[in-house]
Amino acid sequence: MAAVPPPGIYVPVPTFFAGKSAANYDATTPPLDTDTQIAHSLYLASAGITGLVILGSTGEAIHMTNAERGEVLSRVRKAFDAKGFKDYPILAGTATQSIVETVEQLKAAKEAGAQWGMCLAPGYFAAATTQEGLVRWFEAVADRSPIPILIYHYPGVSNNVKMTPSTFVALAKHPNIVGCKLSHGDVSVHAQIAANPAIDHARFRTFTGLGQQLLPVVAVGGAGAIDGCAAFFPKTVVRLYELSIRDSPSGEEVAERRRLQFKISAMEELVAKFGTVGIKEAISRLRGFGDRDGTRLPLHGGIPGGDAEWANWKDLADSLQKVEDQVIVREL
Repeated sequence: MAAVPPPGIYVPVPTFFAGKSAANYDATTPPLDTDTQIAHSLYLASAGITGLVILGSTGEAIHMTNAERGEVLSRVRKAFDAKGFKDYPILAGTATQSIVETVEQLKAAKEAGAQWGMCLAPGYFAAATTQEGLVRWFEAVADRSPIPILIYHYPGVSNNVKMTPSTFVALAKHPNIVGCKLSHGDVSVHAQIAANPAIDHARFRTFTGLGQQLLPVVAVGGAGAIDGCAAFFPKTVVRLYELSIRDSPSGEEVAERRRLQFKISAMEELVAKFGTVGIKEAISRLRGFGDRDGTRLPLHGGIPGGDAEWANWKDLADSLQKVEDQVIVREL
């Protein structure tokens, strides 16, 4: 049986590139900054994050060469091993449309140390793509992949390609397809997958890609979240998850998880508004990793408005920082 990713909170980490002060900086295509990549990854693991998604949408994988993909994965895996995080979960993203290239990237990901792949639904021909076509595409990838895969459904970056709950039911039967990440706001669809009795949820995990709906998604059977806000408030998001999975929470715990969900949902609006750019800005300002505008073209310049825009989020960030400072991380 294929290994299944453990439930919990995962972070879709950004890829860090050399800053403007680096000797090798190139404004058109800044090179990788693997030292910062490693430092941020270890910070998240030490903060209680279950695992990382590397080379996903937040990771700007589409702006990277295959050689760069392998370098990031292998350097992070070696760093985890060296620091005692043996077998720490790494999911490697793919965003190609070709079955052959997707499988090639999955093979390279395994060699670099990833245990799972997370494959974006092909959406170039979304208007003409049928549900049967999507099932056959994912089955073909899974048949050939040397590592188990998760389905990544993010309509916002894949031409609004649609995947119905029945398509997930069909794909969940494949022995090498072990879960999905749903990066859209339709909680009803989450429920129709995460609570579906036709799916064996012990071997097919349903993760939301949006921390702003973590509590309700867990309530209907979700396995957790792959969440951008957790890249800069990891302990707070983990705390909300731990409260969300409790079967018989106390009245105080119910109140706490509502408060946390409200604050996290409000902070997630930064991610919803600015995407990868907003995540990198927050990581830089709040945690000191990377440049605020450390993306590759065509992403450019950090969040529009700079300091003036960040001022709109500062009170909320300060409020969440107080929570972050109080959370005690459990030993892994």
